[in-house]
Formats: sequence, C-alpha cells, structure tokens
Amino acid sequence: MTQPSNERGQAAADVDLPTQYQPANVEGRLYERWVSAGYFAADAARDPAAPAYSIVIPPPNVTGSLHMGHALDHSIQDTLIRRRRMQGYETAWIPGMDHAGIATQNVVERELAKEGLSRHDLGREAFVERVWQWKAESGGRILGQMKRLGDSVDWAREAFTMDEARARAVRTIFKRLFDDGLIYRAERIINWCPRCLTALSDIEVEHSDRDGELVSIRYSDDIVVATTRAETMLGDTAVAVHPDDERYRHLVGTEVELPLTGRRIPIVADEHVDPAFGTGCVKVTPAHDPNDFEIGRRHSLPAIPIMDERGVITAHGPFEGLDRFEARPAVVAALREEGRIVKEVRPYEHAVGHCQRCETVVEPRISLQWFVKAGPLAKASGDAVREGRVQIHPPEMAARYFAWVDNMHDWCISRQLWWGHRIPVWYGPDGETICAGPDEEPPAGWTQDTDVLDTWFSSALWPFSTLGWPDETADLERFYPTSVLVTGYDILFFWVARMMMFGLYAMDGVEPFKVIALHGMVRDQHGKKMSKSFGNVVDPLDWIERYGADATRFTLLRGANPGGDVPVAEEWAQGSRNFCNKLWNATRFALLNGAHVRGPLPSELSTVDRWILSRLQTVAAEVDDQLEHFEFAKACETLYHFAWDEVCDWYVELSKVQFDDHRAEATRRVLGEVLDVLLRLLHPVTPFVTEELWISLTGGETLVRAPWPAANGDLLDKEATEIVESLQRLVTEVRRFRADQGLKPGQKVAAELSFDGSPLAAHEEGIRSLLRLTGPGDGFAATASLPVEGVTVRLDTAGAIDVAAERKRLEKDLAAARKEVDQAQKKLGNEAFMAKAPEAVVAKNRERLAQAEADIQRLEAQLAALPAS
Repeated sequence: MTQPSNERGQAAADVDLPTQYQPANVEGRLYERWVSAGYFAADAARDPAAPAYSIVIPPPNVTGSLHMGHALDHSIQDTLIRRRRMQGYETAWIPGMDHAGIATQNVVERELAKEGLSRHDLGREAFVERVWQWKAESGGRILGQMKRLGDSVDWAREAFTMDEARARAVRTIFKRLFDDGLIYRAERIINWCPRCLTALSDIEVEHSDRDGELVSIRYSDDIVVATTRAETMLGDTAVAVHPDDERYRHLVGTEVELPLTGRRIPIVADEHVDPAFGTGCVKVTPAHDPNDFEIGRRHSLPAIPIMDERGVITAHGPFEGLDRFEARPAVVAALREEGRIVKEVRPYEHAVGHCQRCETVVEPRISLQWFVKAGPLAKASGDAVREGRVQIHPPEMAARYFAWVDNMHDWCISRQLWWGHRIPVWYGPDGETICAGPDEEPPAGWTQDTDVLDTWFSSALWPFSTLGWPDETADLERFYPTSVLVTGYDILFFWVARMMMFGLYAMDGVEPFKVIALHGMVRDQHGKKMSKSFGNVVDPLDWIERYGADATRFTLLRGANPGGDVPVAEEWAQGSRNFCNKLWNATRFALLNGAHVRGPLPSELSTVDRWILSRLQTVAAEVDDQLEHFEFAKACETLYHFAWDEVCDWYVELSKVQFDDHRAEATRRVLGEVLDVLLRLLHPVTPFVTEELWISLTGGETLVRAPWPAANGDLLDKEATEIVESLQRLVTEVRRFRADQGLKPGQKVAAELSFDGSPLAAHEEGIRSLLRLTGPGDGFAATASLPVEGVTVRLDTAGAIDVAAERKRLEKDLAAARKEVDQAQKKLGNEAFMAKAPEAVVAKNRERLAQAEADIQRLEAQLAALPAS
C-alpha cells in the first residue's frame, strides 16, 4: 500500500469537523477551490512520460438541463477520469454543448411569438443574431448543473458545436467529403416535420404505438390493398405483387384504374412484397413512403407528391386544401360512397413516428436534400470494431452495432432551418455549383444554399474538433484517439457510429476512441422508463439539493452494471446519504481518538490491526479491477460493505478497547491508514465528502491528485483473517441468540466465557465489548450455554430469557439440520448420482453433510444446556 508522504503534514489536534455532514456547506466551496487551483486542467506538454487519458463528454443540448441520464453518464465519466488522474495519467476531460438546431430554433421562435413576431419578420441574419443572444443569456444552464454534480472537467477547454473553431472543422470536413464524392444532393424520401418544416434524422423521430385505422380498398375485382393512411392513395403510381404469387402473376404488366382519380397505374412484380401479408397486394406511393420509393426506383415509377410541406393536400380535386388528417376520413368517405371499402378496422394499433421536439406526426416525404454516402464510411467503422482496434463494452452490444453499420442508409444531413452550420455550397447564375472550404471565398454574387447541416454532423467531429483539428495541434497529438467514449446504448447507432465514420475518415484511419463503454437507461425502482406521463421522473438536482451530490452519484453508480439499465429509488438515495454520514462519523471518531498517517506502519500489530490491513489490500485490488472493467456497481458494493460492515461495524468497535492499552498508538496509525486508503478508493465515486475528510485526516492538499492506492501483498495475513472471521461468527451467533430472546442490543448480560485453548482467548475484552457482556460476579447462575467456534458462552439472563421460545427456536433449527443430513446422505448413497455427478458437486454435498452434522451436535448441546421451563 502506498505509504503517506511526510509532506502531507499532520491533522490538527483539535477536530474541526462538524458533528454532522452537511453537503451544502462543503460541495460548492470545494468545487470552486478545485477549479481555481487548476486541478482539472490538462496540459499536453506536461510530463511526456505520463500516459494520456482523454474523454469527451457527449455534448448536451444548449437548451437542456441535467436529467438522470446525464447524471449517470457524467458520474461514470468522472469516476474514470478521477481514478486515472490519481494514477498519474495526464487527463483531459473535455466539456461542451451542442447547438441543438431544431430545439434551439423552436425556443427562440416561441419567444418571438410572445412579441407577435416570427423569424421571417426579423430575416435570417437578425434571427441568428437573436439566437446567439438567447444562448448568451439563457443557454447553457446544464454547465452550471454539471458543476453541482462534481464534474472534474477542464473548463478552459469548453467547446460549442457552433463556435469558430468547430465551424472551421465543419467546413473542412464537408469540403473533403464533397470533393471525394461522399456528399451529394438528390431527391430522396426523408422524415419531415410539418410543424418545424424541416427534415429530421432517425434519432429525432420517436415512435410510439397509437390507435389508428386499417382500411382495405378495392381497386378492381382482383386487387384489394390495405392502408393506415388512406389519403396517400391519391399519390399511388402502381400496385405491387410478389413475382411468385400465382394469384396475381397474370395481372403483372396490366393496369388498374386508381379510384377517385381516374388515373391508370401499372401492376408490377417486386420481391419486397410479402405474399402472406394481407391480400398480397401493396399500393405504391413513391413520394410518401420509403419502401415505396425504393420500389419506384426499381420500376422507374413517377413520384407524385400529394401534400405540401405543412401536410396540406395539393392533389387537384375535392380534397385539395385539406389538412392530411382532415383528408383521411374524407377520402375514406368518398371511397365508401363508391363502394370501394372492403373492410375497416378501428382501432388499429400501429407504430407512428413523431417529431422529438414538437410531437407532430412525422410525414415521409420526397425532398431535395444533401446526403452523406454512408457505404464506405460505415464499412470502415465496422472493420475497426471487428479488427479489435475499438472495443465495445460489454462485448455483447457489438452485434447491435454491426446490425446498424452493416446496413446503414445514406445519411440525410440537410435541415430546413436558420440556426446551424449553413451548407457551404454556392450556386452561380447559370446553375454552377461550388463547395468552399474555410479558407476559400465563393465568387461574388453567387448564392449560398439556404439549408443548414444536421446537428449530428458537427457533433460527429467532437472527438477531434475539440482537440484542434483540422490543425496539427499538441492536444491532438497527445490526446487523440480519446481513451473511452461513455454513452447510453440508445444512441449507439446514431451519434457513436457517426463519430466512428468521421473520425476514421478525417484522421487517416485512426479511430476516435479505443473503447466504447455503454450503459443503460435510468429507470424507476420497478424497471419502468421514466416519463412525465407516468409521473415517475426524478430530478437529479432535487436529490443533490436534499441528499448531496455524492449520495446522488453513489446511488446511480451502485446500479450501473455494464450495458444494463439502472433502477433508482428515493430510499436508495437516502441510504447513500446515510453512507456518507457513516464515513463522516467514523472519520470524526478516528480523529477524536488521535488517528493519524504519520510515519510508517508499526512492525508490532495486534491481530485485529493485521486483519483490517489484510482486508484493505484485498478490497483495494478488487475495486481497482472492477473499475478497470467498468463494473461500477460491483465496485460500489465492495466499498460500501467494506466501509460500513468491516471498518465501521467491526474494526472501529474492536479498536475501542485497544485505545485504552499499550496497543493504542499502533491502532491510531492503522486506523489512519485504513481511512486514508478507503477515502482514496471512494474519491472517484464520492469526491466531496472524501476530500473534506481526507484533508482533515491527513493534512494533505487535495485528494484530486493524491496517489491511487496500490495493494501491498506483504500485508495479506491469512492467520489474522481466520481468527477475526472466527470471532465474527461467534459474535454473530450470540447476537442472534440475544435477539431471539428479546434482549435489547445495548442491554448488558452477565456471562462466563470458556476458551479451552482457542486463539479467541486473546480477544475476550473485544468480544465482551461487542456483545455487551459483563463479568460473572457473585450469584452468577448460567441459564443458557452457547458453544460456538470452540468457545463456550454461558449467560445468566436471570428472567430476561424466554426459555420456551429459545427451546422452540433450537428445535426448529435442529429439525432443519436433520433434514439437511437426510438429503445429503440420500444423494451420496445414490450410486447413479455418484457415477454421473461432477467431482465438485459431490464434494459440495459432502461439505453440506459435514456442516449439518456439526450443526446437529451444536444444537443438541444448546438444548441440553437450557434450564427447565
């Protein structure tokens, strides 16, 4: 174990820790001190021999505030970065925000609406200026909330996806992709929001099951199609059947009249059609359905848009001018009047896409947009994981990654907004097109494309644009590729895959991160997704206010198994607060009794001191390994039980008797060592309370850059461990007896202890202290005798014991032990079982038999020792 440095000073003789831990009195003060001292700052030129470790925070939206998903994500990252910092790495944790094109534009447009204005009243330039003004005044609240949580980020490196440096990176990579033929403009089916009036990425569309209708329409005597969007039939340009469907093979190549329109449309054969679904006939509307669009391309069908960008019908006829949802029943009514309706199913539950920002039903729509050719970029992203250059943790999530990147469609990157990175393409008077890089000027008088780039385009550059790319900077040299990307599995396909694509492309095949560490979603204690409609949303800032940042972090991390969802509950946060209080009280007790970290550990130590130091080494090794493998829940459990159960409930209690004799000074030093190391192990998870306690204990400057503990195998002590574990079993058994008799935990009972050569004889004082046992005294008469661990404990309960209840308890335990013996003997006497069972299973049954036989002997002796009732 790393020994304390003499430079760490001494704790003050007078304990200045308050009697109770109040997070509000500690957290803000400590965070300001950390930042002002520069503890979080990264320096690419500092100590070239130190390994580098870097993380970029998935940039939260500038419009957002801290939610439980953020709190979990940031707690994991902070734990990783704080541990590496303590291990001597040169760490860079880079904060920033995403400009959130649609969300931010919506916020500012709502503000303008309150003034009776629209963005068009201002004009593009003035509107964008207004958004920048909003960002300066109201945006970025989440950054202050990150400080409340304790994020140890390098604030000097704060980035924004629309700042000057990121804008230059965006222009650079767009130009390169354009010149390499990987960006193109074409008419394709995209997700369209009729409220926001823009194309949407897949991640900006949320699907939910809604009650709608399924209407079957007769196009001819032979052709019946079914649809949930009857109004789109106005744009049908074909009916498709499967080429092997015998029912319709004779119709392929013929035409059918499209009801309500008088247009004749062909019947085509296409393998996309499932002949077993419905009638086996599919209406084809290339302008309003992505699958139909592909069928249309294969068969050279025209695409006829039948509604405008606001979802209003534009097809000539009686439905022109109706909103799409008004047109739907009107079209069905008209078809019904013509006798075309075969069947109507209502309600019909089906998945409907909604705009993530405004909840408007999304409309698939053919539109002229800009796209990234995903094929070659996606292949490189898949190969990086397959070849082991990037590891996905947990590994089982890799299959989901491959399913996405191996089947990726071209990415629509244009948005019909004003807030965002404007497409760097200009058009000449005669239809010429030019893409201008960041250091290039377009010809005078040319017109720039009016669209902006998808927000994900700029955030896909985050791992390298935040390090100075496209310039060759010292930061890029030292910290790229970043060490680990921590994010939820729900955006594995969207943001992560796109960062991989652009990182590998821009950085000449070098991956943007070495590990992708995925965590699940935060859910309530019953496993339900948090939702305002369910009324189960938890505000992490509320928990921080009431229980402290450390308790909030510990609660989240204690449930964070790799890739799994994280359940949380109010009472768990209360328990985490109690844990912080337990640490506080234990350290305060230690300081009041003179615990310190000065000098080396004494060579002469008691068995109890040797035991706790041995356990400390084991725990340090376990926690180090667990954190290395992203097993945060296991690490928290290990630390919780060691701190609460072993240090506080056993060692601190046993140390009390040692403070009164010749062992006192050695125990003070050992207790100081244990708390020093424990607080360092806990610091990445619970930084505030550990910092306050550690400084009080050691007199050191800060835990932020204190050395990470390394287990010392020389302090492992099997003998001391076996003795103390035997003592624990003894105390536990006697405590159980006391509880069964209704004796209060603090009630003193006269007892006589016979050790018969047991090594526990040296610990009689500690045993009596833990069990509240007094000496036998005059008139002592044992009413119960407990033989445990080679020690006989005779108790004089003098009326406090319920003899009948104790006899009943022992007889119940005896019956269970006899049943266990019977079951084990039957198995071990079964020739078939013995022939087939693995050796380990047989050995386990023999152990169970031996333990049960020992229990019978013990219980019979206890029953015999009971006084007559």
